[in-house]
Amino acid sequence: MNTVAEKKPRLTTSAMIASIAGEGQRVKAAPFGKALVELAASRPEIVGMTADLAKYTDLHLFAQAYPERFYQMGMAEQLLMGAAGGMAKEGLIPFATTYAVFGTRRAYDFIHQVIAEENLNVKMCLALPGLTTGYGPSHQATEDIAMMRGIPGLTIIDPCDALDIEQAVPQMAAHNGPVYMRLLRGNVPLVLDEYDYSFELGKAKRLVDGDEVLIISSGFMTMRALEVAQALKADNIGVAVLHCPTIKPLDEVTILAEVLRKPRLVVVAENHSVVGGLGEAVASSLLQNGVQPARFRLAGLPDAYLDAGALPTLHDRYGISTEALSDRVKAWLG
Repeated sequence: MNTVAEKKPRLTTSAMIASIAGEGQRVKAAPFGKALVELAASRPEIVGMTADLAKYTDLHLFAQAYPERFYQMGMAEQLLMGAAGGMAKEGLIPFATTYAVFGTRRAYDFIHQVIAEENLNVKMCLALPGLTTGYGPSHQATEDIAMMRGIPGLTIIDPCDALDIEQAVPQMAAHNGPVYMRLLRGNVPLVLDEYDYSFELGKAKRLVDGDEVLIISSGFMTMRALEVAQALKADNIGVAVLHCPTIKPLDEVTILAEVLRKPRLVVVAENHSVVGGLGEAVASSLLQNGVQPARFRLAGLPDAYLDAGALPTLHDRYGISTEALSDRVKAWLG
């Protein structure tokens, strides 16, 4: 008897720039923009700056609320970062936004020399981190953490969801010095409020516990890790998830304690190249402190220029979807 395979719905072009939220998942709209507007009401020294991407980084909400404190710098990322440094020298706190590929690759020298070397109070919130767009290597910032980790004194934040972003914004403003945050924009998933979680700059936090696997994660890969933990319960595999929203400075104390707590497979899951990101930072910390996990694996993006296409397809292809990550973990367990 002939059977017809059930066809999956064809992903349309709009799926290439879709939200990372799953179907039916709870979301919050523009958490960064709303949090910044709320904070700026009591902090007149905060200004908003962008390189022609206010609408696509949710900074348009700030522009509407405080037009006299908003600066549109045009498509000139070097100028954006240079001017932000100048404003910080005058006592202002600039929140500068653009896409992560443009802000890091094009303006790296300005961030390094103008902002970071003088420890200026610039907060860089750059969108489309890692594999959050299907538009190919020109827009996929898969190496941004590696670049920014090399800058002395720069704090790096990779938030998981809307709650992380909302709570990170005032702490970024309160922190004295430059900060780089990988920005999730638009309709951002909301998941961490179910885990008695609050963001603390520089702190990693265990969200769930498990005896067989420890996933150390950042960004939306923490959301994936939590989904993997739930999925693997059916196979009687216990998965702990340690969320590390601050990449630099790394919370080595918590990470080392969690790895030492019980012998498990340790997996570092990140929406970033396996070169120079959270995985290598954790591996270096373990090695330098003489800590040897039972087994250690990296679940990041490959050291390659990634394909263009619809995000669900790409996440499956590169092993960072829930199903793909679950399969990788089970294979590593043997």
